[in-house]
Amino acid sequence: MRVYLAGPLFSLAERRFMARLRDQVGALPGVVALWPGDFFEGDDLPAMGATAKEHIFRGCLAGVDGCDLVVAVLDGAQVDDGTAFEAGYAHARGLPVWGLRTDFRVAGDTVHSLVNCMIECACARIFRDEASLVDAMAALAVKTEA
Repeated sequence: MRVYLAGPLFSLAERRFMARLRDQVGALPGVVALWPGDFFEGDDLPAMGATAKEHIFRGCLAGVDGCDLVVAVLDGAQVDDGTAFEAGYAHARGLPVWGLRTDFRVAGDTVHSLVNCMIECACARIFRDEASLVDAMAALAVKTEA
């Protein structure tokens, strides 16, 4: 089972969180974790100049297209716009999207929403902590192998 991990990568804290999540997910038997932080070398992008954005876009689309499940990290006052796109793209392609929102703030459209309704409704499941997500993924991986 191939799992694409969508989430912001702009701060050191975000990259560390996503790398730790990649390592947890990738340690599950039968699971391969795909993370855009591993797709691109940091020094490569500045050298590409104006073509870097297209390179990033195409690489992320290929990552989503090549997976069985997308996990979208939904933390923050608003969901990261790239993560929102990847979740929507996956949903439109018929891929299951699982959200992870560890943020205790409510950032949705109604009092019953965790995040923007378009993102929340694109998610088949939303987990509130990493352990629950990883446990559910481990159970899914066992079912997938069977």
